[in-house]
Amino acid sequence: MRSRTASVPRMAGVAAALLGLLLSFLSLSTPAQAAPTGFRIENGRLLEASGNDFVMRGVNHAHTWYPGETQSLADVKALGANTVRVVLSDGHRWTKNSAQDVAGVIAQCKANRLICVLEVHDTTGYGEEAAAGTLDHAADYWIGLKEVLTGQEDYVIINIGNEPWGNTDPAGWTDPTIAAVKKLRGAGFAHTIMVDAPNWGQDWQGVMRDNAKSVYNADPTGNLIFSIHMYSVYDTAQEITDYLNAFVNAKLPILIGEFGGPADQYGDPDEDTMMAVAQQLRLGYLAWSWSGNTDPILDLAIEFDRTRLSSWGQRVFNGANGIAATSKEATVYSSGGGDTTPPTAPGTPTASEVTSSSVKLAWAAATDATGVTGYDVVRVSGATETAATTTTGTSATVTGLAPSTPHTFAVYARDAAGNRSPRSATVTVTTSPGGSPSSCGVGYRVTSSWPGGFQGEIVLRNTGTSAINGWTLRWAFPDSQRITNLWGGTATQSGSEVSVAAASYTATVPASGSVTLGFTATRSAANPSPTAFTLNGATCSVS
Repeated sequence: MRSRTASVPRMAGVAAALLGLLLSFLSLSTPAQAAPTGFRIENGRLLEASGNDFVMRGVNHAHTWYPGETQSLADVKALGANTVRVVLSDGHRWTKNSAQDVAGVIAQCKANRLICVLEVHDTTGYGEEAAAGTLDHAADYWIGLKEVLTGQEDYVIINIGNEPWGNTDPAGWTDPTIAAVKKLRGAGFAHTIMVDAPNWGQDWQGVMRDNAKSVYNADPTGNLIFSIHMYSVYDTAQEITDYLNAFVNAKLPILIGEFGGPADQYGDPDEDTMMAVAQQLRLGYLAWSWSGNTDPILDLAIEFDRTRLSSWGQRVFNGANGIAATSKEATVYSSGGGDTTPPTAPGTPTASEVTSSSVKLAWAAATDATGVTGYDVVRVSGATETAATTTTGTSATVTGLAPSTPHTFAVYARDAAGNRSPRSATVTVTTSPGGSPSSCGVGYRVTSSWPGGFQGEIVLRNTGTSAINGWTLRWAFPDSQRITNLWGGTATQSGSEVSVAAASYTATVPASGSVTLGFTATRSAANPSPTAFTLNGATCSVS
């Protein structure tokens, strides 16, 4: 996390150590489970009481420091989130959130059809941060809220304490975590309990990973999920995939309870892989954070204004594998006679301000009994659709288009319940010739491989003196490789020829800057690398 009071210390240069940390898990023996009264864990998955799989897609909100920002939950819902993780204080370090206040937060979550993950933040960095409180103190706080929390098991998950151990003797995390879980179960809590990792949540020494089975088995209900926080320690695809797959392969429940994308003094997290792998493995993720950070590069919304998303906010909500494209509302909100009626289809979009790499689209508003909360613009190619952008208004500019090329678009509307309208009629636009002239360099590497497949990374560098605004990157695979998923752009492939159009959040590459693409692909026994790339028709150097 990054609080408004202090930045979290994170270990620089430890990312490489993660590559050697992966140890084998023993086969999981699941504890006997009590009859579910709400969310539950089954076979390593988070399920609703109905038995439906639930994948969290949402953000963190700093409620304890900004209690007046009550509109925030409605705003994150309007942008497509199905979950919000709410920062609370047990009074050890910050002003205690009262039972009345917590009841109000839960009511707001339910009114906005969000699942509420409640966390105590005072435990952050215990053992290294002198002001931090203990998990035992946090457990007592939850017990003091029992009257407020009982009966909310369908809507609330209890995250005992945020990042409850620093980098000093992180092995000390295990026993207090087990004790806190047992204390809550002994007090009669049936909720799904979430536990954070040591090492300021990043578990770069593998303590949570290596002790997860014993912690899980200590919960007599088996209703416990682990939370990893991914910041600059996780700056390569290998580290991210290894860590998450360790839990998935052992059938231990895991989600990314916090993550950041912008680079800082500690490094540059690989948020594209985090989001792509979470989607591939059907794991939850909760981005840090909605607004109010000391270092505002991590604000998803500028000054709590949902109409002013930062580049980080655009990436999380509207980018590849983002919230708008992947979030599904909890079925508890539609199972009791809730809103299941979708909005009407938006009007046929019209195009204006057409350039070589962008177009502005506008359409007539859809209608809905409870109100339209957003629109999804898609590119259409035959029977295939790809997300282009998302907006709360009735117009949007789509960037990253190839020049001198026809592009077909359509629009969907969404309401607060997550219902999606029929698709609008389509409009086809041909971009103008040209594109941004540039000098470019490309770095291509395989980051991991397995029989029949691999994951790759492409770093596209602007070696010119002016920014690139909109681009299409093309190359040919020398063997039978075929892309199965790509983040950072929209890929099309015909035979060996691959074309990638920029995503909205990668369309601009500043002079001397770069953007990174990641992808997964199939392969034969050989996997030779491409040797030539072009950007907007110009040949790039390859390194």
